[in-house]
Amino acid sequence: MTTTVGRPGRPPQPRSLEPGVPGAGLSSGGRLRWRTTRVADPGPLLEVLARRSPSTSPLAWVRRGEGLVGWGQAARVAAGGEHRFATAAHAWRDLVLGAPVVDDVRLPGTGPVAFTSLSFDAASAGGGVLVVPEVVVGRRGDVVWVTTAEPVDAPVTGPGADVGGGSAAAVEPVRGPGAVRYADGALCGPRWATAVARAVARIQAGELEKVVLARDLLAEAEREVDARWLLARLAQAYPSCWSFSVDGLVGATPELLVRRERGLVHSRVLAGTIRRTGDEQRDAALAGSLSRSGKDLEEHEYAVRSVVSALAPHCRTTTAPDAPFVLHLPNVMHLASDVTGVLDDARDGGAPGVLELAAALHPTAAVCGTPTPEAAAVIAELEGMDRDRYAGPVGWVDADGDGEVGLALRCARIDPDDARRVRLFAGCGVVAGSDPMAELAESDAKLVPVRDALGGA
Repeated sequence: MTTTVGRPGRPPQPRSLEPGVPGAGLSSGGRLRWRTTRVADPGPLLEVLARRSPSTSPLAWVRRGEGLVGWGQAARVAAGGEHRFATAAHAWRDLVLGAPVVDDVRLPGTGPVAFTSLSFDAASAGGGVLVVPEVVVGRRGDVVWVTTAEPVDAPVTGPGADVGGGSAAAVEPVRGPGAVRYADGALCGPRWATAVARAVARIQAGELEKVVLARDLLAEAEREVDARWLLARLAQAYPSCWSFSVDGLVGATPELLVRRERGLVHSRVLAGTIRRTGDEQRDAALAGSLSRSGKDLEEHEYAVRSVVSALAPHCRTTTAPDAPFVLHLPNVMHLASDVTGVLDDARDGGAPGVLELAAALHPTAAVCGTPTPEAAAVIAELEGMDRDRYAGPVGWVDADGDGEVGLALRCARIDPDDARRVRLFAGCGVVAGSDPMAELAESDAKLVPVRDALGGA
């Protein structure tokens, strides 16, 4: 059965973010049509991606084996500057509005889907992107599907049993990057610790309450870095994180900025970190100290408060826990809180979509600070680098405005001009009680996931 989006019984289309902002930057061959078909289990999603996608352009959003992978490019939107969220949202709305859709599965993530990765701030030279794949393979529980996107005037083709289709002819075997050399990024470790000390002094002087300072690390590999290699190793080592790959940005983030699904909203907030030792008894004691740490609890409270405040205008109700839990990852432990809400669909224009919610939330105190304008100014003054798409929104959106968007943490950007070169990122929340050398050690721990994933043959 062919329908046009949106679908009866599903939440309304997301309204535009800012009236008058066009869907600029759209690169497409014209109107598209989508077809989604349930298929037999083809195996793990990332193995399908390795077999089918070119090494230069894999798309992925996977957690515990579920999620979406894609390849090919049916349409692409360049989205940078102050209106990057609105540009992406408008272009996506224009692509799906009235488009012919055959969807035999009808789950969030079926039918039309786009992947997105947007810059941390408006000034970033890296801009942002929204990509519509030619082929998407999705898994939710024991349901697996394939979605194809193609021009409306193309001959009708259906996804085959081998989950083929699309422009995957340039597939090469996945191989590691070989030997990797590292060099300082914008600031070496001691200079970055000095920047943290300056930020602490500003906080203690009452200029702001919290700021998140990031640093980068440069890597040069023996061979071109295959995004599929990085992605698979990160997903294997960090299955509880959301592993992603969009336009050369690859990572495994523990932080979900926002999920929108059938009128419900969920956001996972992380702030407050301690490094693991590998000794179970010692780590249990460290988890207890983290949950009682005044400095870390203060940092976490700022982050939760910022998320609740941003969601409240869009929701009938919002709920946050009284106290955080400790999230255990292989290299670190975080204080974590899950904030939930019920969207207000009685608003003029209907309930906001996931891109609009991401725009309302970003940047949270977890990646910027509190108050936001003062923290952003300190970041611009002390970091000495362009964050590019690090700590910016990354994820996917479907035609109904449902989707998942995380914060691009524990990630690296493969240089588009030389794939042997990679830029790694890590950031730390700084409050009045922060110790610069302890923050430097924490940033080193946050660089471990990508450094380990780059290692090997």
